[in-house]
Formats: sequence, C-alpha cells, structure tokens
Amino acid sequence: MNKKWIQTKAFFFRELDMRKRSWSWQLVWIIYDLMWAMSVGFLGLGAAAVSGVEINTQQYVLFLLVGSFMWTYLSSIFGTVSWAVTWERWEGTIEYTFMAPVSRTIHLLGNSIFAIIYGLIRMVIVFTISAAVFNFTLTGANLMGAGIVLIFASISFIGLGMIAAVLPLISPEMGDKTTLIMEAVIMMVSGIFYPITVLPVWMQYIAKISPGTYALEGMRMAVIDGASVSSLSSFIWPLIIIGIILIPLGNFVFILGEKYVKQTGKLKRDG
Repeated sequence: MNKKWIQTKAFFFRELDMRKRSWSWQLVWIIYDLMWAMSVGFLGLGAAAVSGVEINTQQYVLFLLVGSFMWTYLSSIFGTVSWAVTWERWEGTIEYTFMAPVSRTIHLLGNSIFAIIYGLIRMVIVFTISAAVFNFTLTGANLMGAGIVLIFASISFIGLGMIAAVLPLISPEMGDKTTLIMEAVIMMVSGIFYPITVLPVWMQYIAKISPGTYALEGMRMAVIDGASVSSLSSFIWPLIIIGIILIPLGNFVFILGEKYVKQTGKLKRDG
C-alpha cells in the first residue's frame, strides 16, 4: 500500500481515537447543535406571531433550518481542522507530530478527511431529529445537486480551516480564541439566517468572497426549490474556484507558520 496513504490513514484514525476517548464531550456538542437548530426552527414558527404579518411559516422554517444544518456541517469542518494544533497541545504530542518525517500536507489531509466524515455524521443526526420535530420532508429536493454543493463547500472550508489553524500554532495563548472570531465573521456575512441582500453594501462585497455564501444559497435552492444541477452552477463554480485557491494557500500558510514556531521556540510552549 502507498506509504503516503498509510500516513494519511494514521492521522485520520488518530483523530477518530481522540474523539472516541472523549465521546461524552462529542455527545455534548451534538446536543448543542441540535438545540441550536431547534431554537432556530421555533424562531421561524414564532415569526408570524411576533411580526403580526401572515407569512409562509413552513417555507421560512425550512429556510432557517437548512441554514442551521449547513452551518452545523461547515463549522464542524472548520473547527476540526483549525483546532488540530490545540488538540496536539492538549494531548502532549505536538513535538512528536511536527518533528516526525511526515509532510504537513499529509497531516492536514488526514485531519481533513476525518473532519468531513465527522461533520456529516453530526449534520445527519441533527437533521433526522429536527425533521421529526418540525415534520418536514425532502420530497421535492434535488439531493444530487445538494451533494455536489456540499462537496465543494467542504473543500473551501478545509482551506479556511488550514489558515485558521496557524493562529493557535503561532499564538498558544489566544490563537484558538481568534479562530472563533474568524468563524463568527464568516457566519455573519454568509447569510445563515437571512439573505445577504439585507446586509450593508460594504458587507455584501465581503459576502461575495465567502464560500459560506455560495454554499448556503446553493443548498437552499437545491433543497427548498429543487433546482437542477445546471441551475446551481452559479454557486458551484465559485466554490470550485475558492477551493482551488484556499487549499494550496492554507497549506502554504500553515507550513510558513510551522517554520516560524520552530525557529522561535513556540512549538511546545503551552498557553
């Protein structure tokens, strides 16, 4: 078997083993995701009563829930990749990992494959329970189109996660907190709970370079409107282009960060 593939699998299964050892905390995060999604759904149900205006409640709830499901998945990918360094410090393995004769690309690839599968599992659990509570189905959804959007959105967010992972690497004290700020900014401009047209004009320009914007709008069109794959091309192509840019950029930035911490003695230092 190819040596690089064996090394990639090793990083994948190491991530899996760490989650298995902290299974109770993984359950906590799934419950958090579920409570967050259901709160958003109930917000949609109460919109008509609060506003005093008759609206299509079912469509509005689905609009909010699709945003919630997608963000559960995308933020899980972003968080898993960006917190890779923090996990290494908690485990006390950071020196062994970064001094091992393994390319950083292989290291990040193994983490990223795990992040995608882990994010999908969390999203499916939250979706299944929410569907039962709010009594909705995906009868008219274009699941193939939704899957394509999901794939390319994943690639883009892995690239963002790689860039964010540099922050805990070069700043053991506050880097992991800064990744949360980065995630919050992406969430705000990407239109999880609202169309980006309600944002100030200058923020709409930022939204147009966020992969989250295209992922959310494409997913809503595929799930709610049942849009065809060709109709989704205006969201798929930007995700492909952003992914092509972010993956090599994220890998390059992380390698630069690694060289910096090794030269300055910050690799082992705890926050």
